Amino acid sequence: MPTVPVEHSDPVNARILAVSEDLVSGFQEFPFHVIAEQSGVDLDTVLERIRAMLDAGVIRRVRQTLLATKLAHGALVAWRVPEERLNAAFDYMAKCDPFSGHVVIRSTDGQVSGSGYRLWTTLKVPVGEALEDHAGVLKEITGAEEFILMPAHGVFALGVGHVRRKGLEPGAKLPEPAVMMTTATVDLDDEEWNVLLHLKEELAADEIVADPWSGRARQAGLSRERFCEVATRLNEKRVIGRFSTFLEHIKASQSGQRVTRFNGLFHWAVPKGREEEAGSEVGRHHCMTHAYWREGGPRFGNVNIMGVVHGTEKDKVLAHKEAIDRHLEACGIPVSYTNVFWGGRSEIKPSEISPKVYREWHQAPPPLKAARSE
Repeated sequence: MPTVPVEHSDPVNARILAVSEDLVSGFQEFPFHVIAEQSGVDLDTVLERIRAMLDAGVIRRVRQTLLATKLAHGALVAWRVPEERLNAAFDYMAKCDPFSGHVVIRSTDGQVSGSGYRLWTTLKVPVGEALEDHAGVLKEITGAEEFILMPAHGVFALGVGHVRRKGLEPGAKLPEPAVMMTTATVDLDDEEWNVLLHLKEELAADEIVADPWSGRARQAGLSRERFCEVATRLNEKRVIGRFSTFLEHIKASQSGQRVTRFNGLFHWAVPKGREEEAGSEVGRHHCMTHAYWREGGPRFGNVNIMGVVHGTEKDKVLAHKEAIDRHLEACGIPVSYTNVFWGGRSEIKPSEISPKVYREWHQAPPPLKAARSE
């Protein structure tokens, strides 16, 4: 019996992934139809291949993403943790804290500003709660010495598209600067929260079907028509991100293939008042999966523009950064400090944003040993 190809490099899978990673924007009633139409691969094959890649672990998860910056307070957090506690702190953030998303141990090529902050996480808490309070609890549990919260003042790039970005030449960019997205939060009613919480959960393999939302509507206690109507309203409120298949881009597949090997968190410090201009010039580069205006403060050379680039070769990742450096210089934007924080051990998961889950977690936070026992 023929085996369904599951590697991301298979030509048909690559066509599907080039669309499904980050080009299906907003809420779509029939997201797999959109992937089929844009990739030129028939629907049955799209469903078969995505299901097979998910079962094989090549795809980590399939889900409707949210623009959580519209629904929760969020920040990038740099943690200074004693070296002997570093891995235990990583495990706790990754396994026991549903509000920490990306959890990464990072390093620099030399002792520079901020290089002592090895653990980096993204953190979100529901509107009305304080990031400082939750981070303070994590600090006590893990034994961290210090944390620095860096909320986003603006977003210039937010996508993945590892397959689509393979082979990009350094300096490849959009014809116009990126437009800055704001992070102002919005209010939702109970019905909208109900739909949102059912919409955002990962799809299981048996939910990779032509109509994935009928089952979710039943779980939410709504008709499919009403479920999609509310989801469309959420889309209009700009709290819906993209429908996406997330590749396992850290670990090798069963046959040893890797999607990426290196991820660099780039830092630039530009003059006050020119953050939006600089971020828009950085964010227009196709290599950037994320680009933000975040204030790092004096411990990080007063960095205010940050972004992430992934690649299979370290030299190629650095070449992308050098091209952006040259572009900023050509635009007349001075850079007083720049650096690269390289990603090592990492875990990527969606951050929880439910106020109910937040309250329940704080009533009885898991102990540190809970992370070790899993």
